[in-house]
Amino acid sequence: MIEINEDIRSLVALSLVKNVGSSRVRMLMSRVDRPGDIFSLNAHQIQQVPGIGAATTEYILTFDDWDKVDELLDQTEQTGAQLIPFFHEYYPERLRQIYDSPLLLWLKGNPEALNQPGLAIIGTRQPTSYGVKMAEEYTKMAVQHKFAVFSGLAYGIDSVAHKTTVEQGGVTVAVLGSGIDVIYPSRNTALAEKIINENGAVISELQPGTQPDAQNFPERNRIVSGLSLGTLVIETPLKGGSRITAHLALDQNREVFVIPHNLDNERGIGCNDLIKKGYGKLVQSFEDILEEIPIAEKLGVSLSPDDNSVPVHIEDTMTQRWEEEGLDEVSMEICKIIQQGVNQIDDIAEQLEMKSHEILVQLLDLEFQGLVRQKAGKKFELR
Repeated sequence: MIEINEDIRSLVALSLVKNVGSSRVRMLMSRVDRPGDIFSLNAHQIQQVPGIGAATTEYILTFDDWDKVDELLDQTEQTGAQLIPFFHEYYPERLRQIYDSPLLLWLKGNPEALNQPGLAIIGTRQPTSYGVKMAEEYTKMAVQHKFAVFSGLAYGIDSVAHKTTVEQGGVTVAVLGSGIDVIYPSRNTALAEKIINENGAVISELQPGTQPDAQNFPERNRIVSGLSLGTLVIETPLKGGSRITAHLALDQNREVFVIPHNLDNERGIGCNDLIKKGYGKLVQSFEDILEEIPIAEKLGVSLSPDDNSVPVHIEDTMTQRWEEEGLDEVSMEICKIIQQGVNQIDDIAEQLEMKSHEILVQLLDLEFQGLVRQKAGKKFELR
């Protein structure tokens, strides 16, 4: 059990500060010895950190909700969860290396499960019988090859992957889009307990009590793919969270594998589209997966890029202007800001008073639509 100390307490506090995401905390940490020292910095010292402006500085300087911090720590203890900070040995190494990885993970179960080499197995919440069959077969083969299985505990393919792994005696990790004490969907509460009791884990970056709001799930998906050596898309329509996860996996320099589908299967047509556009490898047997994940990597060598490498980005063929696309309000504002010459993700987040990982999901969606292009250094430009 990880002991709650002042460093963890300070990280919980920083997670409550408006507009301060994990990437900014890490940059601030480079200026201090301990997380709590960030609250002792003056305005000038804070604003020397790239991507932090006057508004965010003020939020840090005026934070005083330590009662809320202690309340969250009490909730963590009461629910039987552990808190794993990003600097702890139990924090998954592959996840630590992605952009904007969580500062803290709430966990129930076996923390060592997080560092096991594994596959993300994902797909639609409303699978066909073919999708269920493929999920069962490929999950069984993953377990036979000693892969852990990572997924999101959602209805459909996620549930099949978790359930099959447990039945086969494998290790699986479920990543929630809600607080660790709010299992969603509630019908999967028993499945979550089985995962925990069978040497797996249930985790969340969200504080206890957080409800499963829609915006949490795309952000959750970066953790599912980030934990994994590769992502296997079993069945997905043209639009859906699985396509976002596949995109995130590519952005994290992970492998993407895709099961093909009949042309008349609307629930699987997104898989064919991923293959057609070169976003994932066509999978006809488990050997296709093993070819891309050599045995040395399967046993623990990270697939993450070096610090100086250029992130993978996706090209698309759409060239229509963003003003004509009927975008939501946040996406419109992002495009306006980029058009004004602000192109670094942390600077965009600062202007919108949002966290970087929230902006990243929006930017990736815009990139999928062919409206923006990603450049090195998490910079974006309009197409």
